[in-house]
Amino acid sequence: MTAPDSGREALGARLRELRAETGLTGKEFAGRLGWQESKVSRLQSGRQKPSPEDLAEWAAAAARPDVREELLARLRGVESQPAHWRRQLAVGHAPVQDRYVVEYRRAATARGYETSVIPGLFQTADYARHLLTQNAALMRSPRDTEAAVQSRMRRQEVLYEPERLFRVLIWEAALYAQVGTADTMTGQLDRLVGLIGMSTVDLGVVPLRAPMPLTPKHGFWIFDEQRVIVETINTELQYDDPDDVALYLRVWDQLSAHAARELQAQRLIGRIRAAIART
Repeated sequence: MTAPDSGREALGARLRELRAETGLTGKEFAGRLGWQESKVSRLQSGRQKPSPEDLAEWAAAAARPDVREELLARLRGVESQPAHWRRQLAVGHAPVQDRYVVEYRRAATARGYETSVIPGLFQTADYARHLLTQNAALMRSPRDTEAAVQSRMRRQEVLYEPERLFRVLIWEAALYAQVGTADTMTGQLDRLVGLIGMSTVDLGVVPLRAPMPLTPKHGFWIFDEQRVIVETINTELQYDDPDDVALYLRVWDQLSAHAARELQAQRLIGRIRAAIART
C-alpha cells in the first residue's frame, strides 16, 4: 500500500467514526448530506479522496464543526504524500486529465514553469496526442489516448474564463524539443504565439542565453500561492506548507525577471519556428 492510500484510509476511518457518533447509518447520513450513499461509503473506506468542501459538509452533518480544521489538516497530509503514476494511471490517462480540469478550475491564479515540454494548458491536440502516446508506452498503462486528449483540450476552456490568470514560464529549450513531426511542432509554436496578448495569459519564455539566477531541476505549478504540484518521472508531489510554497514563488519570480514576453517572445518563438520549418 502506498502512503497516499494509507493516508486516505486513516482519514476515511475518522469520517466513519464521526458518522457513527451521530447514530445514523451510512444511508441516513448520506440523506442528511443530500449525497448518494455510495459516496459516503467510498469516503469512509478511503477509496475516494474528499474535497475540502466535502469535509466541511461532513463536519456540519455530524454536528461537529469543531473538527473541521482537524479534517482539513488530515487532508493536507494526504495531499503532501507522493502519488505514484503507476497507481494513478492504472485505469488510463483520461481520469488524471479530468482531475486536472478540476484542479485548474479551483484556482484563480496559477503560475507554472516548464523545462522540457509545452504545458498541457497550451498544447495542441496533435502535440498532446504524441506526448500521451509516449507516456502510455513508458508507464505501460492503458492506452486511452483519444479520451485523454479530449480531456486535456477541455482543460483549456479555463483560458477563456476572464476571472482567471495563468502566468506561465517556458524554458526556450522546450520549444526545440521535438514532439511528433515538424508540422506538429510548427503548429504548436503557432498556438503559443496566438496565446500572447490574451487577458488571462501571461506567457514568458526564458531564453537559453539569459543570465540564469539559478538552475531549477524540474518544472512546477503554483496554485493561488497556496499549493505546489511537481511532476517527476514516477511520482506527482504536492506541497502546501507555506515555507515550501514561498520557496517556489521565489524561484518563479527570479526566472520571470529574465523571461521574454509579448513582442520579444513572439520574435523568439518565430525564429525557432522558422528553424524547425527548414528542417
